[in-house]
Amino acid sequence: MSVFYPQASAASPPAILDIEASGFGLGSYPIEVGFVQPCGQAWCSLVKPLDDWQHWDPNAAAVHNITREQLQQRGRSPLEIVEVLNERLHGMVVYTDAWAHDYTWLNRLYEVADRSPSFKLESLRSLLSDGDAARWHDVKRRVALASGLVRHRASADARLLQQTWLALRQNNDRAAA
Repeated sequence: MSVFYPQASAASPPAILDIEASGFGLGSYPIEVGFVQPCGQAWCSLVKPLDDWQHWDPNAAAVHNITREQLQQRGRSPLEIVEVLNERLHGMVVYTDAWAHDYTWLNRLYEVADRSPSFKLESLRSLLSDGDAARWHDVKRRVALASGLVRHRASADARLLQQTWLALRQNNDRAAA
């Protein structure tokens, strides 16, 4: 049985996923997962680490401002998280700006939950022309300033990425008119 993964179009923004992690590299694990759907609805959850998930990078913690205590107290199990992801993102192509990292961390969640994703994860870069990619960081900075999005957390980051994509589309539409 084949699965149809609809792509983002000019008419509808892409679904975006973002993951905050305990750090980078070997031993790191997801600590927060967030996404925003094409309709703009967002979801986010802290991840309760498994007992053998011990890696903790203080430099990463200084960026996301999430403590291990918060994860223990308010985090959901990997199984709970992947069930929500599969339900709400089923059949979609979901984009991320850090595909290599997010794919690895997402895989770690699905592996420990003994599940498979019901959606496809792709690099946000695949939606951008070379010109869009060249303007991306400047447009993202302007969108962040205009929207007041300052919290470096998974769903806020996903929303910022989606809003940046929309701003690029609007700029392209105005330039074409």
